Amino acid sequence: MSLFSERLRTLRAERGISQASLAEQLRISKSSVNMYERGEREPGFETVNALADHFGVDTDYLLGKSYHRTKEEWLKNADRPSCTLPILGEIACGQPIFANEEAGEYIEADARLEADFCLRAKGDSMVGARILDGDLVFIRKQDTVANGEIAAVLIEDTATLKRVYYYPNEGTLSLHAENPLYPPLVYNKEELNRIRILGKAVSFQSTVK
Repeated sequence: MSLFSERLRTLRAERGISQASLAEQLRISKSSVNMYERGEREPGFETVNALADHFGVDTDYLLGKSYHRTKEEWLKNADRPSCTLPILGEIACGQPIFANEEAGEYIEADARLEADFCLRAKGDSMVGARILDGDLVFIRKQDTVANGEIAAVLIEDTATLKRVYYYPNEGTLSLHAENPLYPPLVYNKEELNRIRILGKAVSFQSTVK
């Protein structure tokens, strides 16, 4: 489940309102709210803004790009614990690209992210998850992720950022973009030996000013 899904569900529960009530107040369908909370669909920019306004939080918090609900909260916690993370180059949001692991620059980040390194997104295949070309993606090292989570995946010597779906009974791994222009990348049985999950995407930082 994405941070967006988790936070939407938490905010709604804190208000003590049902999915149907939230849908009615925002004039969207109940099925849409249900799919947002299940991580099966992500809303457009207008709906994200409407949800953020409704719950009184920043869009960055709702989308999992910040741990602070509002800018005022961020200012109050300006002395939060920080860490320095290496930026290991680019990761493809489209077709896989060469995985450059030489850290040429670093970024200061919130230590509570529990991230190990950053990658710079390249391409447009993850725009549905609000990850745009040039954005920084914070990665926590781990070799498995839950179905539907976004991960950095190494395919031989190339790396890509996708939603991961693994079906062990079928011996199939499917990597899904967040852009209908890109079909899933599907790998079966022996092909899985060529693939390694580098880590889970735990947060994103937009470069758009």
